[in-house]
Amino acid sequence: MSLLSNGRYRHGLRSMVGRDATESGRAATPLELLYDLTFVAAFGVAAGELAHGVSGGHPAAATVSFIIAMTTTVWAWTNFTWFASAFDNDDWLFRVLTMIQMAGVLVLAIGLPPLFASIESSGDVDIGLVVAGYVVIRVAVALQWVRAAHDDPQYRRPAFIYGVVVGLAQLGWILLALSHFTVVPSLVVIGVLFTIESLGPVVAEARGRSNGGVTPWNPHHLAERYALLTIIALGETVLGTLSAATQISALHGWTVDAVVVIAAGVAMSFALWWVYFLVPHGLALRARRKKVVPWAYGHIALFIAVAATGAGLHVVGGVYDPDHPVQVRTAVVAVAGPVLLFMLTRYLLFAWLISSLPRSVLLHLAVLILPIIAIVLASVGSPLWVCLLLTLACPVTVIVTYELGGWRAHEMQLAGLLAPPASSERKA
Repeated sequence: MSLLSNGRYRHGLRSMVGRDATESGRAATPLELLYDLTFVAAFGVAAGELAHGVSGGHPAAATVSFIIAMTTTVWAWTNFTWFASAFDNDDWLFRVLTMIQMAGVLVLAIGLPPLFASIESSGDVDIGLVVAGYVVIRVAVALQWVRAAHDDPQYRRPAFIYGVVVGLAQLGWILLALSHFTVVPSLVVIGVLFTIESLGPVVAEARGRSNGGVTPWNPHHLAERYALLTIIALGETVLGTLSAATQISALHGWTVDAVVVIAAGVAMSFALWWVYFLVPHGLALRARRKKVVPWAYGHIALFIAVAATGAGLHVVGGVYDPDHPVQVRTAVVAVAGPVLLFMLTRYLLFAWLISSLPRSVLLHLAVLILPIIAIVLASVGSPLWVCLLLTLACPVTVIVTYELGGWRAHEMQLAGLLAPPASSERKA
């Protein structure tokens, strides 16, 4: 063993066995952080295409394409992250298969503009490159699961189910790419394929639980990985703000509008970040491991919402274009809609983790109405800045309420979650 390995990297191959699910101090590895950089690129392409489609007068087609793009991308990331949390041994084969997945993410990202354009034109859906990249990612992940099934008898059954479901689903994706369906049939097939893929973890974990071999993912590591991808998605709100401010200042100089857009965009990014991290996801998952699958699936909607908020902020810049101005209502919907989705998803995730609705339910419902009010006001001709501030007030109100005393009720709910479970729950 090299003196520099520090207990992690080994030359040659190592057995791919389950890691200690209770390992303390488990954190994201440099390889995982490098892997995430490819998703920075993929999120950026998807958000840019969404902004372009909305600004160009094709919001419905762009939204459908964006949901497909983000769901495909995030799902590929999800399975890698779960696997790495449970079985990462950091040998050369694990690293090489991870590199192959990174290449697949880039191929998928390259295929996003043709996908958006084909759905916008209502012709045959050009999903070939997206599928090619996705299949590369998923086949590499399937090989990792099969390897774990071979090396670790304790987790053989769930790992084998993961590998088989992932592998077989790719046949469906390949057939989809070769079929040249139009939009509606493609959406149906995509929905079926995602249903099959999403059932894989449910079945695998259920079979593992019945045989004492649930995959040993680490709750704090998994929570950190999802938090890091949330921050990556929030990067799109920063880029969207920069794009809008650049567009406004290039056309009109440094006006009050440019300053307002920058202030609203930065505040929005910060507020969404603040609200997300009010919940200690790692502690919650440690206390309620059975909650993980819906929690993880719910994050798909959350990542979509955050990246779409960035695209919406990009669209805001188009309002000030003298040649092809975007309607204020369109820009407000592009920002307020995703913010509403983010806040609603965040509430549902919190309620799911603690098995209870947040305290002050009426206040939370009132907060969720603010983005809707912003859209209504934009429809009747209210200024853009008013609508943006109303949308921003949605997460900011939650933060202010929390800091002014709401944290007490919040901590009481979390204390109930983290309390030692009853004997019946321990047996379950």
